[in-house]
Amino acid sequence: MYNSITDVPGIKVGHYTDREGMTGCTVVLCEQGAVAGVDVSGSAPGTRETDVLRPGNLVEKVHAILLSGGSAFGLQAAGGVMKYLEERGIGHQTAAGKVPIVPAAIIYDLVVGDPKARPDADHGYQACLAATDGEVPEGCVGAGTGAAVGKILGIDKATKSGLGTASQKLTDDVIVAALAVENAVGDVIHPKTREIIAGPHRSDGDGFWSTSELLKGAQFKGAGLLPNTTVAVVATNAQLDKAQANKLAQMAVAGIARTVDPYLTMFDGDVIFTLSLGEKKCDITLLGLVAAEVMSTAIVRAITKSETMAGISASKVATSC
Repeated sequence: MYNSITDVPGIKVGHYTDREGMTGCTVVLCEQGAVAGVDVSGSAPGTRETDVLRPGNLVEKVHAILLSGGSAFGLQAAGGVMKYLEERGIGHQTAAGKVPIVPAAIIYDLVVGDPKARPDADHGYQACLAATDGEVPEGCVGAGTGAAVGKILGIDKATKSGLGTASQKLTDDVIVAALAVENAVGDVIHPKTREIIAGPHRSDGDGFWSTSELLKGAQFKGAGLLPNTTVAVVATNAQLDKAQANKLAQMAVAGIARTVDPYLTMFDGDVIFTLSLGEKKCDITLLGLVAAEVMSTAIVRAITKSETMAGISASKVATSC
């Protein structure tokens, strides 16, 4: 066990990281196909191929999930993932051949680094070539390269964030895992201590302002908030149908709500994908409970594994979850 989404058999993860442009993309490969679901709770989402995941629609399985920086421009990186899969004969069978199904979601990172640096199809392809079923690099890598949180006072007061992952093993070897890219407008709260571990830095460098309290202030008029989001993938080796996969995504949202404050603002485009690979039997309520827990842990790790970059300070709070 790597405490990673790759603990779920059949999952590989690869990153493309541009540390100069401060952007990147991350692919979660499930080349044998996975029943998938999605929850798009955010009010400012950037997504691709989410409708096919709804119960009642034709396509049953997906072959990868792409998470990317670059705002809506970054969705084009999914084309490179499709190329990688097509070359290997992987995809949804049609009369004209196999079509890889690659849902995707993006974060807005254009204010960090070079706004013209955006993941493209070649970068998505490179992420696939780098994919492994072993330990997953965390922090300022892949889609988390340009991520930050607590941006209400401007990007210079924000806290550097990134990408994190976590897993849990239940009885009968059922595994539930999450991978999250944390780029919220609000603060990251430790789910157990309720301490702010990342947010707008105080001028004296001692801790963080509360974004919620700043929003309540008379001086705040709503201007200056940038598009933001938390994008994530939950995977399990439990057997789910499409309706259950969508329900699991909905239940995993609780993990973000415990860890991000404020949550679901008009400036956040939160998206959670779920993947079911395997035939293990497990109650959906238990799966949802654990999905929320590993989601919270992955978000905390996205903070604690990040480093100061592009003039954005990392959190100094030493914590674990």
